[in-house]
Amino acid sequence: MLTRFTRLPIRAKLLVLAVLPLALVLPVLSVGLLVWADVAFDRLLVTKVRADLAVAHGYFDRVLGEVGQSTVAAAESHALARHLGDRGRLADVLIAHKSRERLDFLELRDREGRLVASSEGEIGGSLAPAGGALASVELLTPDQLARVAPALASRVPVPLVPTRNAAPTERTREDRAMVVMARAPVRDDAGGPVGTLTGGVLLNRNLAFIDHINEIVYPAGSLPFGSRGTATLFLDDVRISTNVRLFSEGNAGDASRAIGTRVSKTVRDQVLGEGATWLGRAFVVNDWYVSGYQPLLDGAGERVGMLYVGYLERPFTLVKYALLAAIGVLLLAVMAGAALLSLRLARDIFAPIERMAETMRRVEGGALDARVGAAGIDEIGQLAGHLDRLLDTVGAHTRELDAKVTERTRELADAQQQLVRSEKLAAIGQLTASIAHEVNNPIAVIQGNLDLVRELLGPDAERVRGEFKLLDEQVERMRLIVTQLLQFARPTEYAGYIDAVDTARVVDDCLVLVGHLLTKTNIVLDKRLAATRRPQLNRHELQQVLVNLLVNAIHAMPDGGRLALTSRDVGDDGVEIVVTDTGPGLGPELLRELFKPFVTRKKDGTGLGLWISRSIVERYGGELIAADRDDGVSGACFTLRLGA
Repeated sequence: MLTRFTRLPIRAKLLVLAVLPLALVLPVLSVGLLVWADVAFDRLLVTKVRADLAVAHGYFDRVLGEVGQSTVAAAESHALARHLGDRGRLADVLIAHKSRERLDFLELRDREGRLVASSEGEIGGSLAPAGGALASVELLTPDQLARVAPALASRVPVPLVPTRNAAPTERTREDRAMVVMARAPVRDDAGGPVGTLTGGVLLNRNLAFIDHINEIVYPAGSLPFGSRGTATLFLDDVRISTNVRLFSEGNAGDASRAIGTRVSKTVRDQVLGEGATWLGRAFVVNDWYVSGYQPLLDGAGERVGMLYVGYLERPFTLVKYALLAAIGVLLLAVMAGAALLSLRLARDIFAPIERMAETMRRVEGGALDARVGAAGIDEIGQLAGHLDRLLDTVGAHTRELDAKVTERTRELADAQQQLVRSEKLAAIGQLTASIAHEVNNPIAVIQGNLDLVRELLGPDAERVRGEFKLLDEQVERMRLIVTQLLQFARPTEYAGYIDAVDTARVVDDCLVLVGHLLTKTNIVLDKRLAATRRPQLNRHELQQVLVNLLVNAIHAMPDGGRLALTSRDVGDDGVEIVVTDTGPGLGPELLRELFKPFVTRKKDGTGLGLWISRSIVERYGGELIAADRDDGVSGACFTLRLGA
């Protein structure tokens, strides 16, 4: 460790001595504080959901009590006692009590369990709530519910929805009904028992009931940071009444609610398996919630379902992380401030030494004007002054040497460029001379023999006139290639007189020359000539360039299109002529090779037209640029720029 310390630079040594105690103590305190804050925040969330679950369970018990009280009130009512002997009027009394007390059904059975009267009509069979409680939660099979309230059967079946983390099951639907049921004895005028009155409320898809629980536990504005509270009733592990949504958005109806989804296996095992209350984070349908689950017991004390409340965890998590980040940033700021203070106090020692080291690195990198500058009046400052004077002396000699090297390098580059250009021209001259000698002679022999054969055949030559025509065209094409090569290699032999050229008139003349091609196509001509300046060049050579561009554009649009010709004045004394088509365009690969000799996409092209055209334009100080259109339409764009 000591050996490593001695190898450190002086800045690091001073910082280690000043910051080491701070760097050891503050991180330990910071980590401890962050861990404590994280645990305390999570405990606060769990404490809140415990209180929320207590409120929800209290309201649920209150509903049980209200159902029991409503059933007792109906059993002890004067109207029921007065009409005990009249079954028709008795049913009306039960219907009135059911509506007034907001029950789902009321039925009166005698002491043997036979139905006397019901708010749901004449229903056979017998049914009594399990256990001896005044009011309790009971599970009814479809047959049992049909004997009590068949009109409620449509609310009961719940198709099971595949749910993440739920316990495996082969069931596809839940047909049982969860009902709050209460019973009360009915007595005659003498006080003797005549039967039992049973009332109940169906909890399956009871959206008003579960929404009321949610409003009591999580009224509007009770949850900060945009969190959302939810409540649910479970039959076993299946949601039969809930305001948890299957989707992030949904209406208040049944379709968007997560009815039929199931609780996770972990929660089910703890709440329904062990009878314990779950408090903590849990995955609810499609998001994480701070949740509270409590088992629901039937009249016999069996666990038949669960009551759940919870609120969205994400907003609180974001706030927690924001607070932890703020604490972390604050602690880091304290550490940074302490480090900066230590660095400032030690700067007078290590700063001059570092500046000298940095100056030497910059000089080694080529920055010969780098200097240390003022570095104090102590021994280190005096050393820095000596170093600057030494660098001044070295720099003066170096600049003199660099100037001489630069001058020699420029002369060598110019000479090399001239030599390369001369070699290129010489190579082209040799190439064209060789072509002229090696190709023109065979061409002359071929042409002479063609003429001789045509003369010897006489009238019979008419039978192969097409073949003779094709041979003549190919011979002429070879002559044209040789002529174009000679024109590029020896431009002075082919250059014409230079004059101030009216570009609009030249364009019109070119359109006349290619008019026969335009008449054979469906090409629309768009001509907009606004240039007024007259560039200095040979009129016929400009015409040659423009005709080549127009012919290429026409050939690029065999099925028709739009040919645009525009001109305008540019810069101080220039003219720009643009030829645009709506053909297939050029593409990156062709653009890289376009102005090289013998590059063409036409079957009968020589590949020399654009090569020679660009040479002609550059001979007069101009520029020929090719590109694909950039206005969203396919096609090529050739820009010809000429100086006045």
